[in-house]
Amino acid sequence: MTGRVPEAADELLTPAEVAALFRVDPKTVTRWAKAGKLTSIRTLGGHRRYRAAEVRALLGEIPGQRDTDGDAAASGQ
Repeated sequence: MTGRVPEAADELLTPAEVAALFRVDPKTVTRWAKAGKLTSIRTLGGHRRYRAAEVRALLGEIPGQRDTDGDAAASGQ
């Protein structure tokens, strides 16, 4: 181990976590990765992981998608 503290940019999400953000099935997220819409990282066990920063950037590009922290309700006034 290097003793390095992970940064927020290093945060990785599972397909299920990404799917929950986009409100789609996890298999859809895997298809997006195969199509090149998302960059996936493979773990040593062969599982896919996605960079949280990239997912958030893509989420911000989709019309009608808002953060779930209440900003959507405040902007409707």
